[in-house]
Amino acid sequence: MPERRTVALVTLGCARNEVDSEELAGRLAADGWELVENATDADVAVVNTCGFVEAAKKDSVDALLEANDLKDHGRTQAVVAVGCMAERYGKDLAEALPEADGVLGFDDYADISDRLQTILNGGIHASHTPRDRRKLLPISPAERQDAAVALPGHAQEITPAPADLPEGVAPVSGPRAPLRRRLGTSPVASVKLASGCDRRCSFCAIPSFRGSFISRRPSDVLGETRWLAEQGVKEVMLVSENNTSYGKDLGDIRLLETLLPELAEVDGIERIRVSYLQPAEMRPGLIDVLTSTPKVAPYFDLSFQHSAPGVLRAMRRFGDTDRFLELLDTIRSKAPQAGARSNFIVGFPGETEADLAELERFLTGARLDAIGVFGYSDEEGTEAVGYENKLDADVIAERLAHISQLAEELTSQRAEERVGETLQVLVESVESDEDGPVAVGRAAHQAPETDGQVVFTAREGLVPGRMVEAKAVGTEGVDLVAEHHELAEAAR
Repeated sequence: MPERRTVALVTLGCARNEVDSEELAGRLAADGWELVENATDADVAVVNTCGFVEAAKKDSVDALLEANDLKDHGRTQAVVAVGCMAERYGKDLAEALPEADGVLGFDDYADISDRLQTILNGGIHASHTPRDRRKLLPISPAERQDAAVALPGHAQEITPAPADLPEGVAPVSGPRAPLRRRLGTSPVASVKLASGCDRRCSFCAIPSFRGSFISRRPSDVLGETRWLAEQGVKEVMLVSENNTSYGKDLGDIRLLETLLPELAEVDGIERIRVSYLQPAEMRPGLIDVLTSTPKVAPYFDLSFQHSAPGVLRAMRRFGDTDRFLELLDTIRSKAPQAGARSNFIVGFPGETEADLAELERFLTGARLDAIGVFGYSDEEGTEAVGYENKLDADVIAERLAHISQLAEELTSQRAEERVGETLQVLVESVESDEDGPVAVGRAAHQAPETDGQVVFTAREGLVPGRMVEAKAVGTEGVDLVAEHHELAEAAR
Protein backbone atom coordinates (compact mmCIF):
# COMPACT_ATOMS: atom_id res chain seq x y z
CA MET A 1 0.00 0.00 0.00
CA PRO A 2 1.46 3.42 -0.96
CA GLU A 3 2.81 5.55 1.85
CA ARG A 4 0.39 8.26 2.99
CA ARG A 5 1.56 11.72 1.91
CA THR A 6 -0.34 14.78 3.11
CA VAL A 7 -0.16 18.36 1.90
CA ALA A 8 -1.88 21.60 2.88
CA LEU A 9 -2.10 24.71 0.69
CA VAL A 10 -2.12 28.11 2.36
CA THR A 11 -3.21 30.81 -0.10
CA LEU A 12 -2.47 34.51 0.25
CA GLY A 13 -3.27 37.42 -2.03
CA CYS A 14 -5.83 37.69 -4.79
CA ALA A 15 -8.40 35.43 -6.43
CA ARG A 16 -5.88 34.60 -9.16
CA ASN A 17 -3.72 32.92 -6.52
CA GLU A 18 -6.74 30.95 -5.33
CA VAL A 19 -7.17 29.53 -8.83
CA ASP A 20 -3.47 28.66 -8.98
CA SER A 21 -3.69 26.88 -5.61
CA GLU A 22 -6.60 24.77 -6.85
CA GLU A 23 -4.57 23.82 -9.92
CA LEU A 24 -1.69 22.74 -7.67
CA ALA A 25 -4.17 20.84 -5.50
CA GLY A 26 -5.52 19.04 -8.55
CA ARG A 27 -2.07 18.03 -9.72
CA LEU A 28 -1.10 16.77 -6.27
CA ALA A 29 -4.34 14.85 -5.72
CA ALA A 30 -3.98 13.23 -9.13
CA ASP A 31 -0.55 11.97 -8.09
CA GLY A 32 -1.75 10.47 -4.83
CA TRP A 33 -1.24 13.22 -2.30
CA GLU A 34 -3.90 13.60 0.38
CA LEU A 35 -5.04 17.19 0.73
CA VAL A 36 -5.68 18.37 4.27
CA GLU A 37 -7.13 21.68 5.39
CA ASN A 38 -4.87 22.37 8.36
CA ALA A 39 -1.12 22.73 7.87
CA THR A 40 -0.63 21.11 11.29
CA ASP A 41 -1.89 17.84 9.80
CA ALA A 42 0.29 18.00 6.67
CA ASP A 43 3.66 16.50 5.86
CA VAL A 44 4.25 19.49 3.58
CA ALA A 45 2.81 22.99 3.95
CA VAL A 46 2.75 24.85 0.64
CA VAL A 47 2.36 28.62 1.01
CA ASN A 48 1.11 30.36 -2.14
CA THR A 49 2.65 33.79 -1.62
CA CYS A 50 1.75 37.28 -2.83
CA GLY A 51 4.45 39.62 -4.12
CA PHE A 52 2.43 42.70 -5.01
CA VAL A 53 3.27 45.33 -2.37
CA GLU A 54 5.36 45.48 0.79
CA ALA A 55 2.45 44.67 3.14
CA ALA A 56 1.53 41.59 1.09
CA LYS A 57 5.14 40.42 0.99
CA LYS A 58 5.37 40.78 4.77
CA ASP A 59 2.21 38.70 5.17
CA SER A 60 3.75 36.03 2.96
CA VAL A 61 6.95 35.91 5.00
CA ASP A 62 4.94 35.76 8.24
CA ALA A 63 2.88 32.85 6.86
CA LEU A 64 6.05 30.96 5.92
CA LEU A 65 7.55 31.51 9.37
CA GLU A 66 4.30 30.46 11.04
CA ALA A 67 4.23 27.27 8.96
CA ASN A 68 7.87 26.63 9.83
CA ASP A 69 6.99 26.73 13.55
CA LEU A 70 4.70 23.74 12.97
CA LYS A 71 7.75 21.55 12.43
CA ASP A 72 8.24 21.56 16.20
CA HIS A 73 4.60 21.08 17.14
CA GLY A 74 2.83 19.05 14.48
CA ARG A 75 3.19 16.59 11.63
CA THR A 76 4.75 19.14 9.27
CA GLN A 77 8.18 18.18 7.95
CA ALA A 78 8.66 20.73 5.18
CA VAL A 79 7.51 24.24 4.24
CA VAL A 80 7.54 25.27 0.58
CA ALA A 81 6.97 28.70 -0.95
CA VAL A 82 5.21 29.05 -4.31
CA GLY A 83 3.34 31.93 -5.95
CA CYS A 84 4.24 35.43 -6.96
CA MET A 85 6.78 36.22 -4.25
CA ALA A 86 8.59 32.93 -4.90
CA GLU A 87 8.58 33.60 -8.64
CA ARG A 88 9.65 37.21 -8.24
CA TYR A 89 12.62 36.61 -5.90
CA GLY A 90 13.57 32.95 -6.39
CA LYS A 91 16.98 32.13 -4.93
CA ASP A 92 17.16 35.53 -3.22
CA LEU A 93 14.10 34.60 -1.16
CA ALA A 94 15.56 31.18 -0.44
CA GLU A 95 18.76 32.75 0.88
CA ALA A 96 16.95 35.39 2.92
CA LEU A 97 14.46 32.89 4.36
CA PRO A 98 16.24 29.60 5.15
CA GLU A 99 13.13 28.52 7.10
CA ALA A 100 11.57 27.68 3.73
CA ASP A 101 12.68 24.21 2.64
CA GLY A 102 11.93 25.03 -0.97
CA VAL A 103 11.13 28.04 -3.16
CA LEU A 104 9.37 26.98 -6.35
CA GLY A 105 8.63 29.16 -9.37
CA PHE A 106 5.88 28.87 -11.96
CA ASP A 107 8.04 26.57 -14.10
CA ASP A 108 7.90 24.00 -11.27
CA TYR A 109 4.09 23.77 -11.17
CA ALA A 110 3.80 21.04 -13.80
CA ASP A 111 6.14 18.86 -11.70
CA ILE A 112 4.88 19.97 -8.29
CA SER A 113 4.44 16.41 -7.00
CA ASP A 114 8.03 15.41 -7.77
CA ARG A 115 9.34 18.68 -6.35
CA LEU A 116 7.53 18.20 -3.04
CA GLN A 117 8.57 14.55 -2.80
CA THR A 118 12.21 15.50 -3.32
CA ILE A 119 12.00 18.14 -0.60
CA LEU A 120 10.12 15.79 1.75
CA ASN A 121 12.86 13.19 1.28
CA GLY A 122 15.46 15.72 2.40
CA GLY A 123 16.66 16.61 -1.07
CA ILE A 124 17.22 20.11 -2.40
CA HIS A 125 15.60 21.62 -5.46
CA ALA A 126 17.60 24.62 -6.62
CA SER A 127 15.58 27.82 -6.59
CA HIS A 128 15.39 29.67 -9.87
CA THR A 129 17.13 32.90 -10.75
CA PRO A 130 14.43 35.58 -11.19
CA ARG A 131 13.90 36.85 -14.71
CA ASP A 132 11.55 39.18 -16.53
CA ARG A 133 8.81 36.81 -17.71
CA ARG A 134 7.66 39.32 -20.32
CA LYS A 135 10.71 38.30 -22.34
CA LEU A 136 9.56 34.67 -22.48
CA LEU A 137 6.66 35.50 -24.81
CA PRO A 138 6.70 37.07 -28.29
CA ILE A 139 6.18 40.82 -28.46
CA SER A 140 3.27 40.32 -30.85
CA PRO A 141 0.17 39.14 -28.90
CA ALA A 142 -0.98 37.08 -31.89
CA GLU A 143 2.12 34.87 -31.64
CA ARG A 144 1.82 34.04 -27.93
CA GLN A 145 -0.79 31.28 -27.88
CA ASP A 146 1.57 28.47 -28.87
CA ALA A 147 4.55 29.61 -26.79
CA ALA A 148 5.85 26.93 -24.41
CA VAL A 149 5.70 29.01 -21.23
CA ALA A 150 4.34 28.03 -17.82
CA LEU A 151 1.07 29.86 -17.21
CA PRO A 152 -0.53 28.92 -13.89
CA GLY A 153 -4.24 28.31 -14.33
CA HIS A 154 -3.98 27.87 -18.11
CA ALA A 155 -4.32 24.85 -20.37
CA GLN A 156 -0.80 23.43 -20.43
CA GLU A 157 -1.23 19.65 -20.49
CA ILE A 158 0.07 18.11 -23.71
CA THR A 159 -1.36 14.62 -23.20
CA PRO A 160 -4.83 13.67 -21.95
CA ALA A 161 -5.24 13.55 -18.20
CA PRO A 162 -5.44 10.06 -16.63
CA ALA A 163 -8.86 8.46 -16.64
CA ASP A 164 -8.69 7.31 -13.01
CA LEU A 165 -8.63 10.70 -11.33
CA PRO A 166 -9.64 10.95 -7.66
CA GLU A 167 -13.17 12.13 -6.90
CA GLY A 168 -13.48 15.91 -7.15
CA VAL A 169 -10.51 16.27 -9.51
CA ALA A 170 -11.15 16.85 -13.17
CA PRO A 171 -9.45 17.98 -16.34
CA VAL A 172 -11.54 21.09 -16.68
CA SER A 173 -11.74 21.19 -20.46
CA GLY A 174 -10.14 18.51 -22.54
CA PRO A 175 -6.60 17.27 -23.05
CA ARG A 176 -4.90 20.69 -22.76
CA ALA A 177 -6.56 21.65 -19.49
CA PRO A 178 -4.88 21.72 -16.09
CA LEU A 179 -6.22 19.65 -13.27
CA ARG A 180 -8.22 21.49 -10.61
CA ARG A 181 -9.39 20.48 -7.17
CA ARG A 182 -11.64 22.76 -5.14
CA LEU A 183 -10.22 23.69 -1.76
CA GLY A 184 -13.47 24.89 -0.24
CA THR A 185 -17.24 24.57 -0.44
CA SER A 186 -18.18 28.16 -1.23
CA PRO A 187 -20.87 28.55 -3.92
CA VAL A 188 -18.53 31.09 -5.55
CA ALA A 189 -15.41 30.23 -7.54
CA SER A 190 -12.99 32.17 -9.71
CA VAL A 191 -12.02 31.23 -13.25
CA LYS A 192 -8.88 32.61 -14.81
CA LEU A 193 -9.64 34.42 -18.06
CA ALA A 194 -6.06 35.40 -18.85
CA SER A 195 -2.65 35.95 -17.30
CA GLY A 196 -0.09 38.71 -17.42
CA CYS A 197 -0.38 42.32 -18.50
CA ASP A 198 0.91 44.46 -21.37
CA ARG A 199 0.35 47.75 -19.59
CA ARG A 200 3.39 49.54 -18.20
CA CYS A 201 2.09 51.36 -15.14
CA SER A 202 5.08 52.99 -13.52
CA PHE A 203 4.22 51.75 -10.00
CA CYS A 204 3.49 48.09 -10.80
CA ALA A 205 5.93 45.17 -10.96
CA ILE A 206 3.33 42.47 -11.73
CA PRO A 207 4.07 42.16 -15.49
CA SER A 208 7.73 41.43 -14.75
CA PHE A 209 6.93 38.25 -12.80
CA ARG A 210 3.53 37.33 -14.28
CA GLY A 211 4.60 38.03 -17.85
CA SER A 212 2.91 39.54 -20.88
CA PHE A 213 -0.82 39.25 -21.46
CA ILE A 214 -2.12 35.96 -22.81
CA SER A 215 -5.77 34.86 -23.01
CA ARG A 216 -7.20 31.45 -22.28
CA ARG A 217 -9.22 30.00 -25.10
CA PRO A 218 -13.02 30.38 -24.74
CA SER A 219 -13.48 26.60 -24.87
CA ASP A 220 -11.22 26.21 -21.83
CA VAL A 221 -13.07 28.88 -19.87
CA LEU A 222 -16.43 27.34 -20.77
CA GLY A 223 -15.27 23.83 -19.91
CA GLU A 224 -13.97 24.89 -16.52
CA THR A 225 -17.18 26.77 -15.77
CA ARG A 226 -19.25 23.68 -16.61
CA TRP A 227 -17.10 21.57 -14.31
CA LEU A 228 -17.44 24.08 -11.48
CA ALA A 229 -21.22 24.06 -11.93
CA GLU A 230 -21.13 20.28 -11.51
CA GLN A 231 -19.28 20.84 -8.22
CA GLY A 232 -22.13 23.03 -6.94
CA VAL A 233 -20.74 26.45 -7.81
CA LYS A 234 -23.45 29.05 -8.43
CA GLU A 235 -21.39 32.17 -9.15
CA VAL A 236 -18.27 32.37 -11.29
CA MET A 237 -15.93 35.35 -11.10
CA LEU A 238 -13.68 35.91 -14.11
CA VAL A 239 -10.23 37.05 -13.03
CA SER A 240 -6.99 38.18 -14.66
CA GLU A 241 -4.66 41.16 -14.49
CA ASN A 242 -6.76 42.91 -17.15
CA ASN A 243 -10.04 41.41 -18.37
CA THR A 244 -10.75 44.23 -20.83
CA SER A 245 -7.83 43.02 -23.00
CA TYR A 246 -9.27 39.51 -23.27
CA GLY A 247 -9.12 38.15 -26.80
CA LYS A 248 -6.62 40.59 -28.28
CA ASP A 249 -4.09 37.78 -28.75
CA LEU A 250 -6.82 35.56 -30.19
CA GLY A 251 -7.66 38.05 -32.93
CA ASP A 252 -10.83 39.46 -31.37
CA ILE A 253 -10.68 42.22 -28.75
CA ARG A 254 -14.47 41.90 -28.38
CA LEU A 255 -14.32 38.21 -27.51
CA LEU A 256 -15.50 38.85 -23.93
CA GLU A 257 -18.77 40.27 -25.28
CA THR A 258 -19.55 36.95 -27.00
CA LEU A 259 -18.18 34.73 -24.22
CA LEU A 260 -20.25 36.21 -21.40
CA PRO A 261 -23.68 35.18 -22.77
CA GLU A 262 -22.35 31.65 -23.35
CA LEU A 263 -21.09 31.40 -19.77
CA ALA A 264 -24.43 32.67 -18.47
CA GLU A 265 -26.18 29.76 -20.23
CA VAL A 266 -24.18 27.09 -18.39
CA ASP A 267 -26.62 24.91 -16.45
CA GLY A 268 -26.43 25.51 -12.72
CA ILE A 269 -24.66 28.86 -12.88
CA GLU A 270 -26.74 31.68 -11.42
CA ARG A 271 -24.34 34.60 -11.81
CA ILE A 272 -21.25 35.58 -13.80
CA ARG A 273 -19.09 38.40 -12.46
CA VAL A 274 -16.22 40.14 -14.27
CA SER A 275 -13.41 41.74 -12.28
CA TYR A 276 -10.30 43.83 -13.11
CA LEU A 277 -11.49 46.24 -15.80
CA GLN A 278 -9.33 49.04 -17.19
CA PRO A 279 -11.24 52.34 -17.59
CA ALA A 280 -9.19 53.32 -20.66
CA GLU A 281 -10.19 50.08 -22.40
CA MET A 282 -13.92 50.14 -21.63
CA ARG A 283 -15.97 50.10 -24.83
CA PRO A 284 -19.69 50.63 -25.48
CA GLY A 285 -20.30 47.02 -26.51
CA LEU A 286 -18.78 45.62 -23.33
CA ILE A 287 -20.79 48.02 -21.17
CA ASP A 288 -23.94 46.92 -23.00
CA VAL A 289 -23.26 43.22 -22.37
CA LEU A 290 -22.38 43.78 -18.72
CA THR A 291 -25.54 45.78 -18.09
CA SER A 292 -28.09 43.81 -20.11
CA THR A 293 -27.18 40.11 -20.15
CA PRO A 294 -29.29 37.91 -17.84
CA LYS A 295 -27.18 36.31 -15.09
CA VAL A 296 -24.22 38.62 -15.81
CA ALA A 297 -23.79 40.96 -12.86
CA PRO A 298 -23.82 44.66 -13.73
CA TYR A 299 -20.62 45.00 -11.73
CA PHE A 300 -17.71 47.27 -12.64
CA ASP A 301 -14.39 46.71 -10.88
CA LEU A 302 -12.64 49.65 -12.51
CA SER A 303 -8.93 50.28 -11.95
CA PHE A 304 -8.92 54.09 -11.62
CA GLN A 305 -5.88 54.41 -9.26
CA HIS A 306 -6.24 58.23 -9.15
CA SER A 307 -8.14 60.96 -10.99
CA ALA A 308 -5.72 63.92 -11.14
CA PRO A 309 -4.39 64.10 -14.74
CA GLY A 310 -0.81 64.86 -13.74
CA VAL A 311 -0.61 61.92 -11.34
CA LEU A 312 -2.21 59.57 -13.86
CA ARG A 313 0.29 60.55 -16.56
CA ALA A 314 3.16 59.95 -14.12
CA MET A 315 1.61 56.54 -13.45
CA ARG A 316 1.52 56.01 -17.26
CA ARG A 317 -2.24 55.82 -17.17
CA PHE A 318 -5.04 57.73 -18.85
CA GLY A 319 -8.14 59.69 -17.92
CA ASP A 320 -9.21 62.35 -15.47
CA THR A 321 -12.00 63.12 -13.01
CA ASP A 322 -14.57 64.26 -15.56
CA ARG A 323 -13.95 61.40 -17.98
CA PHE A 324 -14.20 58.86 -15.18
CA LEU A 325 -17.43 60.38 -13.90
CA GLU A 326 -18.80 60.34 -17.44
CA LEU A 327 -17.97 56.62 -17.70
CA LEU A 328 -19.86 55.92 -14.48
CA ASP A 329 -22.80 58.00 -15.67
CA THR A 330 -22.91 55.99 -18.90
CA ILE A 331 -22.95 52.72 -16.95
CA ARG A 332 -25.70 53.89 -14.59
CA SER A 333 -27.82 55.22 -17.46
CA LYS A 334 -28.04 51.62 -18.66
CA ALA A 335 -28.20 49.92 -15.22
CA PRO A 336 -29.07 52.32 -12.37
CA GLN A 337 -28.30 49.70 -9.71
CA ALA A 338 -24.93 48.75 -11.20
CA GLY A 339 -22.14 48.16 -8.72
CA ALA A 340 -18.82 50.00 -9.02
CA ARG A 341 -15.63 49.73 -7.03
CA SER A 342 -11.99 50.76 -7.41
CA ASN A 343 -8.59 51.07 -5.77
CA PHE A 344 -6.54 54.25 -5.38
CA ILE A 345 -2.93 55.12 -4.60
CA VAL A 346 -2.22 58.26 -2.57
CA GLY A 347 1.16 59.87 -2.01
CA PHE A 348 2.50 59.07 -5.47
CA PRO A 349 5.73 60.94 -6.28
CA GLY A 350 4.91 64.54 -7.17
CA GLU A 351 1.30 64.37 -5.92
CA THR A 352 0.28 67.88 -4.82
CA GLU A 353 -2.42 69.10 -2.47
CA ALA A 354 -4.36 70.14 -5.58
CA ASP A 355 -4.05 66.59 -6.95
CA LEU A 356 -5.38 65.21 -3.69
CA ALA A 357 -8.29 67.64 -3.82
CA GLU A 358 -9.03 66.46 -7.37
CA LEU A 359 -9.12 62.87 -6.14
CA GLU A 360 -11.52 63.92 -3.39
CA ARG A 361 -13.73 65.58 -6.01
CA PHE A 362 -13.88 62.37 -7.98
CA LEU A 363 -14.58 60.14 -5.00
CA THR A 364 -17.33 62.44 -3.79
CA GLY A 365 -19.06 62.36 -7.17
CA ALA A 366 -18.41 58.72 -8.11
CA ARG A 367 -20.77 57.01 -5.61
CA LEU A 368 -18.61 53.87 -5.50
CA ASP A 369 -19.80 50.86 -3.53
CA ALA A 370 -16.31 49.87 -2.40
CA ILE A 371 -13.04 51.79 -2.29
CA GLY A 372 -9.57 50.45 -1.57
CA VAL A 373 -6.90 53.01 -0.64
CA PHE A 374 -3.17 52.37 -0.54
CA GLY A 375 -0.24 54.57 0.33
CA TYR A 376 2.50 54.69 -2.29
CA SER A 377 5.62 52.63 -1.67
CA ASP A 378 8.58 51.99 -3.96
CA GLU A 379 8.45 48.64 -5.72
CA GLU A 380 11.84 47.52 -6.95
CA GLY A 381 12.11 47.17 -10.68
CA THR A 382 9.43 49.78 -11.40
CA GLU A 383 9.91 53.08 -13.18
CA ALA A 384 8.52 55.11 -10.27
CA VAL A 385 11.43 54.07 -8.03
CA GLY A 386 13.59 56.51 -9.98
CA TYR A 387 11.11 59.39 -9.86
CA GLU A 388 11.99 62.63 -8.11
CA ASN A 389 9.70 64.56 -5.77
CA LYS A 390 9.08 61.61 -3.45
CA LEU A 391 6.80 62.51 -0.56
CA ASP A 392 7.84 62.02 3.06
CA ALA A 393 6.48 58.90 4.71
CA ASP A 394 4.55 60.94 7.27
CA VAL A 395 2.87 62.94 4.49
CA ILE A 396 1.86 59.73 2.72
CA ALA A 397 0.51 58.30 5.97
CA GLU A 398 -1.49 61.46 6.63
CA ARG A 399 -3.01 61.44 3.15
CA LEU A 400 -3.73 57.73 3.40
CA ALA A 401 -5.59 58.21 6.67
CA HIS A 402 -7.54 61.17 5.28
CA ILE A 403 -8.66 59.50 2.05
CA SER A 404 -9.37 56.22 3.84
CA GLN A 405 -11.70 58.00 6.24
CA LEU A 406 -13.40 59.78 3.36
CA ALA A 407 -13.77 56.45 1.52
CA GLU A 408 -15.36 54.85 4.56
CA GLU A 409 -17.87 57.69 4.86
CA LEU A 410 -18.71 57.69 1.14
CA THR A 411 -19.19 53.93 0.85
CA SER A 412 -21.43 53.96 3.92
CA GLN A 413 -23.49 56.71 2.28
CA ARG A 414 -23.66 54.67 -0.93
CA ALA A 415 -24.97 51.70 1.05
CA GLU A 416 -27.66 53.91 2.57
CA GLU A 417 -28.70 54.96 -0.95
CA ARG A 418 -29.44 51.31 -1.68
CA VAL A 419 -31.97 50.95 1.14
CA GLY A 420 -35.28 50.10 -0.52
CA GLU A 421 -33.68 48.39 -3.53
CA THR A 422 -34.68 44.90 -4.57
CA LEU A 423 -31.60 42.68 -4.59
CA GLN A 424 -30.69 39.30 -6.03
CA VAL A 425 -28.63 37.80 -3.23
CA LEU A 426 -26.56 34.63 -3.33
CA VAL A 427 -26.58 33.11 0.15
CA GLU A 428 -23.02 32.16 1.10
CA SER A 429 -23.20 31.12 4.73
CA VAL A 430 -25.69 30.41 7.50
CA GLU A 431 -24.00 30.48 10.87
CA SER A 432 -24.60 31.36 14.50
CA ASP A 433 -23.15 34.14 16.62
CA GLU A 434 -23.87 35.39 20.15
CA ASP A 435 -27.21 36.80 18.97
CA GLY A 436 -28.33 33.63 17.23
CA PRO A 437 -28.37 32.29 13.64
CA VAL A 438 -27.12 34.64 10.92
CA ALA A 439 -27.46 34.27 7.15
CA VAL A 440 -25.04 36.21 4.96
CA GLY A 441 -24.83 36.63 1.20
CA ARG A 442 -23.86 39.05 -1.54
CA ALA A 443 -25.86 41.03 -4.04
CA ALA A 444 -24.84 41.69 -7.64
CA HIS A 445 -22.89 44.82 -6.66
CA GLN A 446 -20.76 42.97 -4.08
CA ALA A 447 -17.79 40.80 -4.97
CA PRO A 448 -16.30 38.34 -2.47
CA GLU A 449 -13.50 39.46 -0.14
CA THR A 450 -13.21 43.04 -1.42
CA ASP A 451 -16.73 44.46 -1.03
CA GLY A 452 -19.55 44.56 1.49
CA GLN A 453 -22.13 41.86 2.10
CA VAL A 454 -25.83 41.36 2.79
CA VAL A 455 -26.96 40.30 6.27
CA PHE A 456 -30.47 38.84 6.44
CA THR A 457 -32.95 39.74 9.16
CA ALA A 458 -33.99 36.08 9.39
CA ARG A 459 -32.50 32.82 8.16
CA GLU A 460 -35.61 30.67 7.58
CA GLY A 461 -35.46 28.96 4.21
CA LEU A 462 -31.96 30.21 3.48
CA VAL A 463 -29.16 27.78 2.66
CA PRO A 464 -25.72 28.38 1.13
CA GLY A 465 -25.86 28.41 -2.64
CA ARG A 466 -29.45 29.62 -2.90
CA MET A 467 -30.13 32.77 -4.95
CA VAL A 468 -32.98 34.74 -3.37
CA GLU A 469 -34.77 38.01 -3.94
CA ALA A 470 -34.53 40.39 -1.01
CA LYS A 471 -35.21 44.00 -0.08
CA ALA A 472 -32.56 46.19 1.52
CA VAL A 473 -34.05 47.57 4.74
CA GLY A 474 -30.99 48.96 6.52
CA THR A 475 -27.22 49.25 6.65
CA GLU A 476 -24.29 48.32 8.87
CA GLY A 477 -21.49 50.46 7.48
CA VAL A 478 -20.93 49.24 3.92
CA ASP A 479 -23.03 46.12 4.55
CA LEU A 480 -26.73 45.93 3.78
CA VAL A 481 -29.39 44.47 6.03
CA ALA A 482 -32.04 42.73 3.94
CA GLU A 483 -35.41 41.06 4.28
CA HIS A 484 -36.00 37.90 2.32
CA HIS A 485 -38.99 38.55 0.02
CA GLU A 486 -40.76 35.27 0.73
CA LEU A 487 -40.68 35.99 4.45
CA ALA A 488 -41.82 39.55 3.91
CA GLU A 489 -44.79 38.38 1.86
CA ALA A 490 -45.74 35.80 4.50
CA ALA A 491 -45.78 38.50 7.20
CA ARG A 492 -48.25 40.71 5.31
